[in-house]
Amino acid sequence: MMAQDLVLEADAGRDSAAAKAIPVEQARMGDMVLSLAGRMEDLEPAWRRMQALPRNSLHQGYDWCKAWFDSAGSELALVEGRIGGRTVMILPLDIHRRAGLSIAYPPAHGYNNFNSGLFAQDFQLTAQEQAQFSRKLGRCLSGCADLVVIDAVPLVWRGLRHPFADLATVPHPNNSFQLPILDTFERTLSQLNAKRRRKKFRIQTRRMEEAGGFDHYIPRTRDESHALLEVFFAQKRRRFEAHGLPDAFGRPAVRAFYHALLDAPANGSDQPLFLHALRLSGDAEKPVVAVSGMSRKGDHLICQFGSIDAVRVPDASPGELLYWLMIEQAGAQGISLFDFGVGDQGYKRSWCPVETELSDILIPLTARGRLAARLHAGVVRLKGRVKRSPMLYRLLQRLRAGKGRADSEA
Repeated sequence: MMAQDLVLEADAGRDSAAAKAIPVEQARMGDMVLSLAGRMEDLEPAWRRMQALPRNSLHQGYDWCKAWFDSAGSELALVEGRIGGRTVMILPLDIHRRAGLSIAYPPAHGYNNFNSGLFAQDFQLTAQEQAQFSRKLGRCLSGCADLVVIDAVPLVWRGLRHPFADLATVPHPNNSFQLPILDTFERTLSQLNAKRRRKKFRIQTRRMEEAGGFDHYIPRTRDESHALLEVFFAQKRRRFEAHGLPDAFGRPAVRAFYHALLDAPANGSDQPLFLHALRLSGDAEKPVVAVSGMSRKGDHLICQFGSIDAVRVPDASPGELLYWLMIEQAGAQGISLFDFGVGDQGYKRSWCPVETELSDILIPLTARGRLAARLHAGVVRLKGRVKRSPMLYRLLQRLRAGKGRADSEA
């Protein structure tokens, strides 16, 4: 199943119902049609079918993208690829325009743990076909974008190579970290330093008990979920302020996005966003000392964000204690992969025997896009070098802290 030629048809109509039954392996990849869809709703049935496939990131799910576009109000471009009337690819893109340059990113890309696009399970392209695809994509997005950036992409995921893997330009500055969930909690812990991990858990629980006890809180109503999300925002804001950094969750559009995700409907056990928390049960108000935002797709559980109360019981490491409780629960819920997401922190390495390398796929569509791609790759390489150097990273944090204070005083 390889492409011989990619055919662009910007305003192609839908093929017949009979043609839609043709599987990819029986259709010529040369029959592939690229088109721009006008609305998300036009693609919803095919989108929801493909988002359920293990190869595709939950961050390109229909409800995730709709929550972003409804909240951010940004410019949408939806590239659809069809063979024999069957949709085999959907590439949702968010167009950013700055200084005369238009760059297309995955929706909510700055808040996604990994991106993929949406592809049929049997869709693949050779290196030559990928180059051909990028040229046809340029025609499809003519006037819309100079450069397509699909960042934080695992080039192999769930045993399948990404269809655009040969277009990967530069390693992403951060990798992601995962913990396989085995048939018992004891076996899951055996992948780690189980003795050290259990000792740490005993210390954490003892300190929490000394503070009056604790409970693992999962909101049961819509109002409880939204109230807990506001607790997260407040804890995160204080954390950023303490370090002199800008609040990454401070924009109203970003907050609206996460609230919209909480309201998105579940599909069986799958949910775009739900919350867990650790509370002090000895206090009548039951103050929240840690919050974690989670998503589930099939057997993949992914941590989207987390926060702690840095004042109450900080020596109990409430965030890590909450992870223990969630991981212990995950095994009974059919989860086989607990994903800590993007970013290299010590607590992730202590929990995760698996580190997944990520890359940025850059597809320049114009001469300006080719220049922008080179600049993007240079910046990403520089970030990677800084992150691998503790001294340079500390310097960068101090510079960011200084800028954050200057912005707040302006």
